[in-house]
Amino acid sequence: MDTGDNSSAATGWSRRGLLGLALALATASPVLAAAPVLATVRGRTRLVVPLGRPVAWALSAANTPPRLILDLPGLPWQGPDRLRGSGVVKEVRRQGSGLAQQLVLTLARPVAAPSITATGRRLVLELVPGSAAGFARLANGRVLAAAAAPRGRLPLVVLDPGHGGRDPGAIGAQGTHEKRITLAAALELKRQLEAAGRCRVALTRTRDVFIPLGDRIELARRREAALFLSLHADSAPGARGASVYTLSETASDRLAAALAQRENQADRAGGLRLPSVSPEVQRILLSLMRQETRSGADRIARLTVAALQGKVPLLPNTHRRAGFVVLKAPDVPSALVEMGFLSHPKDEAALNRAAHRRKLATALAEAVHGFLSGRGELVAGVG
Repeated sequence: MDTGDNSSAATGWSRRGLLGLALALATASPVLAAAPVLATVRGRTRLVVPLGRPVAWALSAANTPPRLILDLPGLPWQGPDRLRGSGVVKEVRRQGSGLAQQLVLTLARPVAAPSITATGRRLVLELVPGSAAGFARLANGRVLAAAAAPRGRLPLVVLDPGHGGRDPGAIGAQGTHEKRITLAAALELKRQLEAAGRCRVALTRTRDVFIPLGDRIELARRREAALFLSLHADSAPGARGASVYTLSETASDRLAAALAQRENQADRAGGLRLPSVSPEVQRILLSLMRQETRSGADRIARLTVAALQGKVPLLPNTHRRAGFVVLKAPDVPSALVEMGFLSHPKDEAALNRAAHRRKLATALAEAVHGFLSGRGELVAGVG
């Protein structure tokens, strides 16, 4: 598969949608209604993409070489990777993998603004020759047209204040309990996110109670969250500064491994419950889920590090990986944010200040908004 373009597509597939896909595979139903068709009649070049159901899509233009990019996130299909050219189109090729698919139309010559007809079952793109200057203006406009898949409500972000109740978490030299800091920070982040109005927010706990790790994960999975962020302020000798962790069965370093071991001891729950389908379908389902989830987790980690940079002290090698139980949901992008270390006197003092927690929340809200704007039902961008 050619992946020369730097364009990307992200999806907001629900667990229910992936289950439907897995069941379709189990019964040997085709994922795509049919292969795309390219043809030219009376000077008009037409690309027909059979969808079979309403999906998100976006059309963008780019120069050098002149091309059109059709993003079809959430639509895996069986079909050729390339279509022979016709008319103003030199070649059509498919790129991407899993649920992030694109059709790239390399043009034989510049075209005028495309005519697009979309129904629930197919998308038709019609092209006619145009001027080089006109196409350059289209390319500068980036997204030419787009449609979102049906979606009822704003995406849900689940915030997880670490520890609680009989589990105080880390305790600082001045007696600060991690459970209190994480809840105060989560409530502030919830306030800022809700004020912006771009997502819904749920907390795994809103008071000082103990919540098993598995229940925290299950809340996000049951409500089909777009993102799960677990907030912590741990303890580690000599460590200072904020850091972000994503899931890996092999820890990136000793500190990440030690933190994961501490957090995972909160309880021994958290196993995955898969639908009652055959082992083969379970493997397909998990593979599809984890591919998208891993990509989303890495992206929220990068955005979080960038948002925190220059605003608060950071731990070296700020993005780390380890096997945190609370990050093991296969279908919800998840990250754990260590806001600082209560074992360090300067971090403890800062985390006890409301102004510092507001600064942290502002940076995290920026990262969340960046993540949501890039996920949605589609992303179209051309380099």
